[in-house]
Parts: sequence; structure tokens; C-alpha cells
Amino acid sequence: MLKRLSLAAVLSLGASSLAMAEGERQGGTLNFTAPYGSSFATMDGQASPNVQEEIITQAIHRSLYSWDSQNNEPVLELATSADVSDDGTVYTYHLRENAVFHNDKPLTADDIIFSYLRIADPQNSFPGASHIANIAGAAEYIAGEAEGIAGLKKIDDHTLEITFVAPINPGFGLMRNTTAIYPSNVDEASFVTAPVGLGAFKFEEHVPGSQVVVTKFDKYYEEGKPYLDRVNLILMGEDAARDVAFRNKEIDVSILGPTQYQAYQGDDALKDHILEVAEVFTRNIGFNPAFEPFKDKRVRQALNHAINAPLIIERLVKNKAYPASGWLPVSSPAFDPDKPAYDFDPEKAKALLAEAGYADGFEFEVTASPNESWGVPIVEAILPMLQKVGVTVRPRPVESAALGDAITSNDFHAYIWSNQSGPDPLNALRCFYSKTLQSACNYSSYASPEFDALYEQAQQERDPAKQIDLLRQANNIVQDDAPVWFFNYNKAVMAYQPWVHGLVPNATELALQPYDEIWIDETAPDSRN
Repeated sequence: MLKRLSLAAVLSLGASSLAMAEGERQGGTLNFTAPYGSSFATMDGQASPNVQEEIITQAIHRSLYSWDSQNNEPVLELATSADVSDDGTVYTYHLRENAVFHNDKPLTADDIIFSYLRIADPQNSFPGASHIANIAGAAEYIAGEAEGIAGLKKIDDHTLEITFVAPINPGFGLMRNTTAIYPSNVDEASFVTAPVGLGAFKFEEHVPGSQVVVTKFDKYYEEGKPYLDRVNLILMGEDAARDVAFRNKEIDVSILGPTQYQAYQGDDALKDHILEVAEVFTRNIGFNPAFEPFKDKRVRQALNHAINAPLIIERLVKNKAYPASGWLPVSSPAFDPDKPAYDFDPEKAKALLAEAGYADGFEFEVTASPNESWGVPIVEAILPMLQKVGVTVRPRPVESAALGDAITSNDFHAYIWSNQSGPDPLNALRCFYSKTLQSACNYSSYASPEFDALYEQAQQERDPAKQIDLLRQANNIVQDDAPVWFFNYNKAVMAYQPWVHGLVPNATELALQPYDEIWIDETAPDSRN
């Protein structure tokens, strides 16, 4: 028996989208900043791992799935429905028949097969290959041991069968901009300078060091969209430059750093047009169980009670973060809002340390990079707090490039880092599965039979709601066992002009916005109307 997944999942967010777009207006230009550097490395989004280039891809291209920022889940994008086998490994996609590329080529199964082969080609070493690797036969193709990917099968022009190596939710990997679908009838060399996609906007021009311009694609498959006529993706890596341009109303959207965030919150003219989201990154101090005191759960719990995380976030991070309660952030579908965080309680910390045999405290060091948000400055901030419960901590500074090597080689008492914790909760919690190597992501060498049992159940569970419930329970076990000090979830912040509508709280990366949903009202400057 096959299970049918359909665009009803996409349409389920229709109420929120329509409410957001009520009174939407056609036309106009959006000046959107590309805030992560002073250049675009390439127009070929499949080839780049950088968010800077993803901003371009988001406008021009489409992937098999997309991310629903309202419900925090991947949904079908280039298929109207998918039939899923009972064992959850075979998906038969029924592709949109009204989707055409910017060169007027209709989308077919050949284009998806072409794109996935290109992404996984061992000669290319593209970042999306790790997501294609979940398809049966892809590992052999990536290793150069096969001429194709066995799990990709064209049924007809608009039907594609994909067999996966395990019963996973393929949407988390195949929604990525690095797995975007390209036309199979275009010379690959042109993708670098003149991209052709399926998105709401087509490539117009690239002015090196300045901007990329995209314009409305009249044959876009979503009727009535996009609303905008043009989007200027403007390079603006300097915080100060973005601030001046935004205040002068030269740009419509600006990503804010901690200092700007604090300033904009205090400005009556700006504070009501700030969009915030807990991005899927968790900052933490990981404890090495090979270091004797950290073998005892009570010690790890004590340190979580001894540190006043909200105070550090307020004073040092300038409130540009959410206090963490556990591993998965509040934007994760498996986050448990009913599970209380560790409260700041030094007396409880002392009692737990005494129970564990450390009434007189102990000393340890934290391997840390210079990063101001999750590095040596944070270790220095917790030092007096731990001293009050008898624990002495010392920062062990290392260069940012050396931090990963120290952690994966088990060369630490504790470490402080920022780790990806979504959007896929199954993949995020893999880092606490005892069979996951430390070099992969189980940096604290966590091992819990109870967690493993729940995680393995979740791996096999086909019902999405039941799987999420199992992962929620597993995440709560991690919180109770405290293999890390749960510090904060990164808060991404975007300021926008009052005439801009349709932005969404994208937890995977706030700078990636649905340009086809965005519109500007009549109060925009004449230059944008």
C-alpha cells in the first residue's frame, strides 16, 4: 500500500499566507541586501556552500521541496503529490505540469535526474552531494564506482521514482538551494554567469562588487505571483554601511548584528519593523565524559543551574539570542514547550555537586575560540558564576580553525561551540546517538540506552506525528542528562521598511526569503514604485 503526500501540505499554510498578503499589490522593486560579503563567488548555486549565493538561488531557482517557515517543515514544491511505499524508502513524485524554466523548457523528470547527477558528480565536489547521498546508489556514484544513481528512475516525463537508502524524510535534504533543479538542455558552463531556473524571477544582470538584478518571470507556475517586478540583490557586508543605507531608505531589508539590534530596539521609528527568529543553531559548552567529574550527571546538571544564561545573553549578546532550554531550538518541530529549562539556582547547584562528591568543587578548562558570541568572552563571563559554587574554570584559547580539530580529536575537558540543531530533528539528534562517532558530531561522546531506543524507534516510525513525539521525548532525555551546558539559540534579526510585506521567520536562514510572496505598498519611495 502506498501513502499519498500532496500539495495539501503546502496549501495548509494558505490561511497564514493569505492573511499576510491581504491587500497585496503588484509591481515595484525590492532592494534586498546580501549581507555576508563584498562579492558573489558564482551564479551557480549548486556549486556554492555559502548563504551569500543562496540568496540568488532563492530568487532564480526551485528545488523539489521548499521550506514552510510558518510550520517549520519541508513541503513539496516541484511535485503536486508523492506516493510513498510502506517501508518509507520509495517515493514516486508526480511533477508539476505547468512548471517551465526561464528558457521556456518544460520541467521533466530528466531535469531532476540531470541535476542530481551533476550535484553528486565526484569531479564537481558540490556541497549538495551529501544530501543526494541519501538516494540509493548515490554513494557508489559519488565514489566513482558507478555511471549513474540506481535510485533515480524516470517513469515518464512527469513521474519520477526515487529510492532512498533508509526511511527518511527526503524533504530536509532536497529542499536545499544546493539541490536546486537546473534545465538539462543548457550548457553547464553558462550556469556560472547566466543562470536559468524555475523560480519566480529570472536573471537579468550581475554587476561585480555591486549587485545581482532579477526580474519577474511571467510564466512562473504560481498564478498571480510574483508580485514584484524586480529585486536588486545588493552586496553590503559592512554593518555600518547597511545601517546608513537603511536609515536613508536606500535599502528595504537589513540583517542586524547585536549592536544594531540594540540600537534599533531603542529607536521609535525602527523598533516596530523588526523580524526575529530562533535559527537552528544551539550554542553550548560540551562536557567530555572522559574527564572524571563530568561522568556524573549531577555535576553536569549543577553547572547548568550555576550559570545565569539570561544575564549573559542580556549583557554580552545584547539579547540577540534566545536562552536555550535543551538541544533543539524553539523553531524545531520536536521542541517541547512544556519542558522547563534549567533555572538559575546556585544553591541547587551546590547540593548536586555535594551529592556527586564534589562539595569542595573541582577545576576544568574550556577550549574556546575568540568568537564574541560563543567563545572566550563567554567563558570569562561564567567564571565568577561557577566560582560561587566552588568550581574553577579556565579558558583554553585556540584559533577558530583549530577548534574543530581539538574537539574531534577528544583534546578537551570541555569546549564551547555553536552547532547546527535543525531543521531536521532526526538528523540533529543523531549527534547524541551512541553509534555516531565523535568525529561526525557526537562531540560529547554521549551514550544513553534510553535515548538510543527512542531514536531507533523514531528512525523506523513512518507516521510523522508519532516520529516527532519520539524525538521530543529523546530531546528531553538529552536535556535531563545535560551532556552540555545549554546556552542559547541564535536569534537572527532582520529590519525591514514599513512598506515591505510578506517576509517570513525562516529558521533555517533568515536571509533566505520567499521573494514570490513579498510585495510593497504605495508608501514605498518613488524609486521602488
